[in-house]
Amino acid sequence: MKIVKTLLLVTLTLTLCGAALLYMAGAGLFGDSEDAGRVSAIPIPPDVLRKQQADQRAVAPAAAGGNDRRAIDAGSRILFGDFHVHTTFSGDAFITSLALMGGEGSRPPADACDFARYCSALDFWSINDHAEQLTPRRWRETIDSIRACNAVNADPAHPDTVAFLGWEWTQMGDSPENHYGHRNVILRGLDDNDITTRPISARPPPSREGDFAAIPAIGTALNLLFERTRHGLNAGRYFRETAKAREHPCPLDTPVRDMPADCMESAATPAELFAKLDDWGIDSLVIPHGTTWGNYTPPGSSWEKQLGPVGHDPNRQFLMEVYSGHGSAEVYRPWRAVTRGEDGEPECPPPGPGYLPSCWRAGEIIRERCLASGEGDNVCAARAKETRELYTQRGNAGFHVVPGAAVEDWLDAGQCSDCFLPAFNYRPLGSLQYMLALGKFDTPGPVQRFRFGVIGSSDNHSARAGTGYKEIYRHAMTDATGFIDVGLDWSNNRPRLAGGPPPAPPAFPDPVDTSMLATFDRAERDRINSFFTSGGLVAVHAPGRTRDAIWSAVGRRQVYGTSGDRILLWFDAQHDGASYPMGSALNAASSPRFHVKAVGDWEQQPGCPQHSRDGLSPERLASLCLDECYNPSEQRKVIERIEIVKITPQREANEPVAGLIHDPWLVHDCPPDPTGCSFSFSDDAYAAGERDAVYYVRAIEAASDALNGANLRCEYDAQGVCVAVDPCYGSEVFTDPADDCLAPVNERAWSSPIFVDYGASTSRSRDPGTPHNNQDEQ
Repeated sequence: MKIVKTLLLVTLTLTLCGAALLYMAGAGLFGDSEDAGRVSAIPIPPDVLRKQQADQRAVAPAAAGGNDRRAIDAGSRILFGDFHVHTTFSGDAFITSLALMGGEGSRPPADACDFARYCSALDFWSINDHAEQLTPRRWRETIDSIRACNAVNADPAHPDTVAFLGWEWTQMGDSPENHYGHRNVILRGLDDNDITTRPISARPPPSREGDFAAIPAIGTALNLLFERTRHGLNAGRYFRETAKAREHPCPLDTPVRDMPADCMESAATPAELFAKLDDWGIDSLVIPHGTTWGNYTPPGSSWEKQLGPVGHDPNRQFLMEVYSGHGSAEVYRPWRAVTRGEDGEPECPPPGPGYLPSCWRAGEIIRERCLASGEGDNVCAARAKETRELYTQRGNAGFHVVPGAAVEDWLDAGQCSDCFLPAFNYRPLGSLQYMLALGKFDTPGPVQRFRFGVIGSSDNHSARAGTGYKEIYRHAMTDATGFIDVGLDWSNNRPRLAGGPPPAPPAFPDPVDTSMLATFDRAERDRINSFFTSGGLVAVHAPGRTRDAIWSAVGRRQVYGTSGDRILLWFDAQHDGASYPMGSALNAASSPRFHVKAVGDWEQQPGCPQHSRDGLSPERLASLCLDECYNPSEQRKVIERIEIVKITPQREANEPVAGLIHDPWLVHDCPPDPTGCSFSFSDDAYAAGERDAVYYVRAIEAASDALNGANLRCEYDAQGVCVAVDPCYGSEVFTDPADDCLAPVNERAWSSPIFVDYGASTSRSRDPGTPHNNQDEQ
């Protein structure tokens, strides 16, 4: 008996000691602070860059002549970049890099530089880690890493890639009233006097203050059971450093240069962010993104409230990200996730053509369970109604009221079923088209409007800038993620044994209190994995490759976005002898003549070109680039069609937006010509309409396979209704990691608009009637 007691005591002691050591390791006591890494110092050969420009000139629109086409400046070129890149200096990126999440380990800023230069062959990019986790040390190391990235360039006048410094201002409200959304801040220069001492983070509303709490030590300790590496040990140190830094917020209402150097600066609203940037007096851009992404945008949120000083500064915020690895934010749709009753309370709308509200589907899931349990129609209808009400009251976290729901149970609820690779849980009042249609009439002076140029970017969280060059490796080239197979399923917070039967689902809604849930717990963490793509690109029409040339082109809105392919796109207008490139605004009493040309991306060869293999070791090429780089062949993809979207912005308050968006207004079918597709058009209804108009281009390639190209992979009935789904899970428990969920899509480019202000009489009462256009192919 004494021996047994001794063994039990020893076992208990060892267990407690082991648990204590594991907890201390999880708390970061044994880990290190991960640094920014080391940039490879081998530049891209100048011949590679010269060939890129020569290839563009070979297909660029011809010089002006009898066909009235604009001249192409001999020094002009289209450069491709990514203005939205995260590394493991971002908290969410660090979490998904852990072994428990199927991650690859540390991906510091130096990896982003090397990926942009050697893997994706970008001309420029920016680093945009979440400011909320950019401690003073991490910010200083980020600055040093971006400077090191630029120092590799052999010829400063012709750099192979230009790296911009920046951060993400990550604001998230829990209601339409306190939500403003995410914005990237990008700085022009890299000298000390061109850089803020600190990045400016988003100060959450009081109801969301727990969003930035440190990950509990128990969580990082749990990861160590599966990741016995230095990176696993460093996890606790990472979150400990973040928490310590946030204990020292900068004082409010203090000039930015009078604040302590190592405090954490924050802004609660976009207006406060703009004011702080004004106070710094530094050249900067502010770019909204994720504006339709329902993963964090509360139902009912609208950009209408941001048209004014509280949410907009046209001197800095003149671009928007229309496409990223989180999907598209282009199109407006008339349906809503929730509506408001006469009392102002949220209500659940019924399904309509092409849209199934998630709140409605929640009620139907409970109704189906109720009927299956033997209850009558009236009882089950009442439970469905209660479920819908509970869902709408909980915003993004509404799905929690349906306990035990599988991803498949939700069908395609909440999704834009007829959109091109849409953002998850689509919010149409944050779309580009809705923004361009808005006007603000309640202030003196000219009507206020959003005049956004259009970009794409990746929003990648593994330091992989510009991932869309090849549709491969879903778990590395997109943000798809999920727990490894440890016997649990994390979808919708529904624990169960992997491969085993789920617990019997309740036939009642759960009136769970979701008010204090952090963002991570408010999200539908696995359904969203079907909507992560390889991301987009920003293209600029720049007079040169330098930082200043790129910045000046961006400032003129001579930019466009793509869904990842390097489509060449020219769009401009001629009026009264002057030429106006994309992004321009002009006054006109009659329609300008518009000219468009688009050329498809190069087909890709497998593997990596020689200059990539020269720049990185074989081991690093395999780890970072996955042995697949941007590697163009001599064959181009073809442009299938070019679509013109016309928007006539509101000319009075509350004018319905749906009738102002003409999408598509004009479609031009293209012959299968690898040298591109071009045509010209004018708008014969413009003068008769006597109102402002906005025109932009969609250039659409022939179909090719894309990661998550079919999103939830719906099975449709004869009426086109989704009746079953085959989701692409992030977790290896349910989707084979080798399954890239490929499906054909039409990759595309979106031009920045040309804004045409009607320059005749201020009387705008005439109905524009049916649009008519006059086009000719060239």
